[in-house]
Amino acid sequence: MLKTKVGYSVLEDSFESGRETASKATEGMNPKLGLLYTSCVLNQEDLVKGARLAMGNAPIIGCTSSGAIMVPEGIIDQATGFSGMMVLDDPELIVGVASSARTGDPREIGRKLALDAIKDAGLEKVPAYFYMVASPAEEELYLKGIQDVLGRVPFFGGSAADNTVEGNWKIFCNDNVFSDGCAIAVFFTKGSYVTEYTGAYHESNHVGIVTEVANDRTLVTIDGISALRKYADWIGVSPNELKGSNLLAASICKPLGVKDPLGSLTVVRHPMFGDDKGTETFDDDTINLGNKVVPNTAIVQLEATVDELIHSTGETMREVKKNMNKNAAGYFLVHCGGRKLGIGDRMNEVYAEVKAEAGDVPFMMIFTFGEYGYHDHSANICGGLMLSFTGLSE
Repeated sequence: MLKTKVGYSVLEDSFESGRETASKATEGMNPKLGLLYTSCVLNQEDLVKGARLAMGNAPIIGCTSSGAIMVPEGIIDQATGFSGMMVLDDPELIVGVASSARTGDPREIGRKLALDAIKDAGLEKVPAYFYMVASPAEEELYLKGIQDVLGRVPFFGGSAADNTVEGNWKIFCNDNVFSDGCAIAVFFTKGSYVTEYTGAYHESNHVGIVTEVANDRTLVTIDGISALRKYADWIGVSPNELKGSNLLAASICKPLGVKDPLGSLTVVRHPMFGDDKGTETFDDDTINLGNKVVPNTAIVQLEATVDELIHSTGETMREVKKNMNKNAAGYFLVHCGGRKLGIGDRMNEVYAEVKAEAGDVPFMMIFTFGEYGYHDHSANICGGLMLSFTGLSE
């Protein structure tokens, strides 16, 4: 039967922070895996060494979290640094991990990671689930490579993040620490993991066809019109107000979304940067997105109030609980760092929502720059401004 435990530290010394976090999380446990998340202001190499000292031979995997983590005791967001870990303990659970910095084609790296993780588990079969963490750039390609090997196995996770969207994030897997790449953990278990993946936004009446894309994530035109001008018209502002990084904050409550082919999931595409340079084929304003879009598909403007962003966390927790066929042993909660930015100083209300639903069950919430999951038979998908909440059964 699965047990989970969460430990955390606010010590400023990176090594001691990692050691204290892992020591608290492993107390009374026989750890099979540690999910580790930290502040980007700490020295990650030293922190991982401290955590590894307390974890013994059990693997660790994780990344930096944007500005905070959330645990049963509250929001841990000390500016001088923090770390937190959720440990999984189950005699019947077998875990394998693998990681790689980006040294070549991301899809090929994904294939190798899947094979290496299965080898690390000591089994030659398809796992029940897998966890993925990647740098916020080519998540879809890593995922494709992993699925080339594993097939359509349910997954959960999120992208590494920092406090300022400056590339100060880190990924770690055992002794490996890097900024650009991917890591995975595969789970062989009879227990169930239930993931609820949602943006919890409403669809507006503003819908258009993606008519030009550059480099997968630059939205050039919608209906043949400058993407930034089209979007500005949809939300009722001037394009000049959305230039540069102004777009990131302005779009948190009014992002864009694309539907999966079954229509059961609308995946959020977060407008990140308004570029006035255009492209080689279109000399006008474009939008840099957090994830991939495809020409000749529909894109819709989404909406949510800050109140709705807050309440969606409790609603999503309730959905996870409703879909679990056993009691929960723990909740692993991936919350977009951009949503946190939009919610601002009301994050204590998010804590209240989550704690009310979790009760005495351990949980950890991390804040990422990309969220991964699936919904109602959709494909595994990477998105932004999403919630990916996973319940782990006993």
